[in-house]
Parts: sequence; structure tokens; C-alpha cells
Amino acid sequence: MKPSAIPDSPDADMPKNAPIFQRLDQGERFPYPFRFYVLRAVWQCVWLLLFRPSPSRACRWRAFLLRCFGANVATSAKVRGTARIIHPWLLTVGEHSSIGDRVRVYNLRELIIGRQTSISQDVHLCGGTHDHRDPTLPLIRSPITIGSGVWICADAFVGPGVTVGDNAVIGARAVVVKDVAPATIVAGNPARKIGDRFPDSDNSLQPRSR
Repeated sequence: MKPSAIPDSPDADMPKNAPIFQRLDQGERFPYPFRFYVLRAVWQCVWLLLFRPSPSRACRWRAFLLRCFGANVATSAKVRGTARIIHPWLLTVGEHSSIGDRVRVYNLRELIIGRQTSISQDVHLCGGTHDHRDPTLPLIRSPITIGSGVWICADAFVGPGVTVGDNAVIGARAVVVKDVAPATIVAGNPARKIGDRFPDSDNSLQPRSR
């Protein structure tokens, strides 16, 4: 019996001289200042040992830890222990706002969350991307601003440079890559406006006369 043939390489069917635009071997190895890497390493240890295992209601403790690393977090804010925050020193969270379980705060630049805002479980706030027009795909870091009274529902993605206006609602699993106007409801991939949070035509919102 002949031994089974070795599977071909994944590149076996590609032309040998096929043009490739990307040059990942020439990309920047260390896009951050050295102190960022040191702080991130220390923060990772604190997150693993003190932040993540803390009791679910120990919100003030977690806010204290974040402030120790330069975050501007209100005492009344609630951040769950399973939330991942890359750079605490670039984070601002207003009064009575909450960041839910397994939220990923990939804040490569400033990320501001206003007052009374709810970030539901598994949301991804992504402040980084790469310049696809450059062969080396350099890192692009952009701020994200989320207003007050906002509800971002479960599994939603908010991309770099996005501003979400006050009182807006982002539907579950929406992909938001453009600014969201105040008091609007968006959903879908890519997210589109599907309604207003306070429609003037909704008579149920008007007080009834007696």
C-alpha cells in the first residue's frame, strides 16, 4: 500500500509571482510609547488578580482600581469585573453609567461615556483600525464619544472615531461605523436609523386629559 500523499500547500495553486499589496513584514513593531507597554503589563496583572475576581457588586472597588490607573470614572458608575479595558488612563465614565459583562473597551485613544448610559453585555467599543491604503497597515488610533442617556444593546460594535449622541439607542448586534444622531434608534449591519426614541406622533407618550 502506498503512503497517503502529503496535502498540497495552501499556496500551491497561487501564481508564484502574484502581486501582493500588503507587506506585513515591514509593519511597525512597537506603535506605542514604551511606558504604555509597562503600564499595560501592570494593569493586566491588576485586572487578573484584583479586578476580575472581585464580587459582582464591588463596583466602587473596581472604579477605584481604574482611577488608580488614571481613569476618570464616577463613583456611582458600575463596571462589571469581566469587562476588558485596554487603557484605563484613556477612559472617562460619567455618573450612574454602566459597562456590562464581557464588554471590550479597546480604547487606543480617549473613550468618553456620558451620564446615565448603559453599555450592555458583549459590546465591543473599538478605537483602533489600520490604514488599508498603506502596504504596512499602520495602526490608526481614534477616539470614541458616547453621550448621556445612551443604551448600547448586547453584542453591538462601535467603531473608531464614532460619536453617539445623547439618548440614542443602538440595537443588539448592530455595527456602528458612522456617527449616531441624538435620540435616534439604529440597528443592523451596517447600522441604519430605524426610528426616533421620542417620536412626536406617538400619542401614548402624551399625557391624557381628563
